[in-house]
Amino acid sequence: MRFLKLFLLLFIVQVNAQQGGMWIPSLLKGMNENEMKALGSKLTAEQIYSINQSSLKDAVPQFDGGCTAEMISSKGLLLTNHHCGYDNIQSHSTVEHDYLANGFWAYKMDEELPNPGVVVTFIVSINDVTTSILAGTESLSEADKQKKIQQNIAEISKTYKKEAWQDILVRTFYDGNQYLLFVTENFKDVRLVGAPPSSIGKFGSDTDNWVWPRHTGDFSLFRVYADKNNRPAEYSKDNVPYTPKHFFPVSAKGIKENDFTMVLGYPGRTTEYLPSYAVEQIVNDLNPARIEVRDAALKVQDGFMRKDQAIKIQYASKYASIANAWKKWIGERKGLIKSNAVGAKQKFEKDLTDKIAKAGKQAEYGNLLSDFAKNYAEIKEFAIARDYYSEVVLRHTEILNFGYRLFQLEQVYNSKGEQAFNDRKKNLIETFEPLYKDFNAEVDEKVFEKLIDIYSKKSPQQFLPQSVKGINASQLAADIFKSSKLTSYAGLKELLTGDTKTVLEKLNQDKGFAFVKTLAEAYNKNVAPKYDEINLKNIATQRTYMKAILELSPKSARIFPDANSTLRVTYGKVKGYKPSDAVVYTPFTYLDGVMEKYVPGDYEFDVPKKLIDLYNAKDYGKYAENGKMPVAFIATNHTTGGNSGSPALDANGNLIGLNFDRVWEGTMSDVYYSPDICRNIMVDSRYILFIIDKFAGAKNLIDEMKIIYNQPNTPKKAKK
Repeated sequence: MRFLKLFLLLFIVQVNAQQGGMWIPSLLKGMNENEMKALGSKLTAEQIYSINQSSLKDAVPQFDGGCTAEMISSKGLLLTNHHCGYDNIQSHSTVEHDYLANGFWAYKMDEELPNPGVVVTFIVSINDVTTSILAGTESLSEADKQKKIQQNIAEISKTYKKEAWQDILVRTFYDGNQYLLFVTENFKDVRLVGAPPSSIGKFGSDTDNWVWPRHTGDFSLFRVYADKNNRPAEYSKDNVPYTPKHFFPVSAKGIKENDFTMVLGYPGRTTEYLPSYAVEQIVNDLNPARIEVRDAALKVQDGFMRKDQAIKIQYASKYASIANAWKKWIGERKGLIKSNAVGAKQKFEKDLTDKIAKAGKQAEYGNLLSDFAKNYAEIKEFAIARDYYSEVVLRHTEILNFGYRLFQLEQVYNSKGEQAFNDRKKNLIETFEPLYKDFNAEVDEKVFEKLIDIYSKKSPQQFLPQSVKGINASQLAADIFKSSKLTSYAGLKELLTGDTKTVLEKLNQDKGFAFVKTLAEAYNKNVAPKYDEINLKNIATQRTYMKAILELSPKSARIFPDANSTLRVTYGKVKGYKPSDAVVYTPFTYLDGVMEKYVPGDYEFDVPKKLIDLYNAKDYGKYAENGKMPVAFIATNHTTGGNSGSPALDANGNLIGLNFDRVWEGTMSDVYYSPDICRNIMVDSRYILFIIDKFAGAKNLIDEMKIIYNQPNTPKKAKK
């Protein structure tokens, strides 16, 4: 009996360890397929990824370049997060028709709203092109090697066999040790179908962001349209709903703890194989700088948004974007410290050093760690200056961002001449118009004042222009916002009106532009060149470091490539966790929790009256579980930014939820994954169906889906 208990314990530990990782869907056969089956999956690798027949990957497009989505009907119905569709919901909103506040539902297809510029990208095939991309790079310097690689990518992108309506995308994996080519199809007619009010789709807003327990119905619905041949096409009234190669049945069966889950999606960026020196810098220097800047910007914007509904609409999306990374970095730093990620990295490095010595590879790999130590020590001040510049000048002070784009316009003239200048100028005039629609000079002046004060005091002083040191930020803000033409779209157009000489003269006489130019020129002279030089060394060292890891690790090692916005598969189990002493989180939340958090009139925790009425009447339709309405759940799937909107699937490939976040304690998973505390957060598919059906009354959408209420929908075996 003792032996049996020990065997079971070892088996449980082994299975628990087989979680984490962002795996390439075309390479799942073998280890990954076996791991998934051990966790409870009934799917084969061929059913997940196939180029010969429809498979799960055909139902999972990238949404608008930064999120994931999934097809849930044969008529092009697409499901993604509310926060992924937020910009589009906002763009259709006005004070009179506030779809952010009240929601939007199309009860007929002709009521669906077009969204110019939105692109939905499907993967057709994944192909290894490493040999072709690295051809001719063997003896080159690092800078020349990167140039040659880009030339090879450009060449293969032009010559690789594809259909006329398809596109080519080449991405690097394992820090430059592997290159994969993706054949894609980009659909550009994408229409808004449905979105709950923000009081459901953004319930908890910034307070609950990155937090468990969560009670957010973070979903929205779009429809993909195609031409009459079911191929990508620009928006046209003649287009028809796209017929996907595969779509997911939506499960209303329910889930329980330890059930298998799988998430497919487009995770944006992870750095799981960074050395300890880099992680230490993130914890101690870079994240604190970024957090400080964003904290100041958020406080200013929040003060205005709480007082003025029009400003709230203008800044809703911008505020959410700033807050998202701000809170993530806080949690990431806490998690890295709590899990002793630096110590774990140092142990890994010691073990790798021992393997290098044992394999007699000192000549090739012996200097890796000393090179890292030297490079990260040298780059530290430049990296801090770079982050302050990026956060203050390029991102969160809008007038500086506008001015920087005009600075780039001047640089185009200096490097490429008058024709290129005029082409860029015309494009900028068009680009700026929607930006000024959501710009408020009064708000931005106060943001400017706070952020420039931080920049002048906290960015490494040796790199700043003399004119910025010791400035009176309040007086500078008043002077610039009183006189600069950059504070309005009309003023900007006036600056850009006239011949080239006139435009350049007007720009350089504008106080806003002149200030940005001072900052940009100092950065370009004092920071960028040296940062790029040292960073290039780190890129080369990281590639060799990754090569050593791949070469010297056993075949059974679970070494997955870092995320790079390409399609990945991750899998795990529905599971709670223990974030700290005496605190235990269970994996499910219910509508009861929404009502417990309800604060009437609050912009984060208000609840629509109809949802309250449904709750009081317990009118949950077919979607309840033991008389309660499920809302969200967590699991051990390894996700990151870009996985927003990813489908959460059960063992049979049915949709059980919609990924939208991670728990705060586990946001460090971008750098260091721990199955103990890293959890992804998903909206339960039953809550999505309940909101569409009972709250919105959109029976047309319910009837369009294939909903599994009782028997599981076991997929057919793939044909050979």
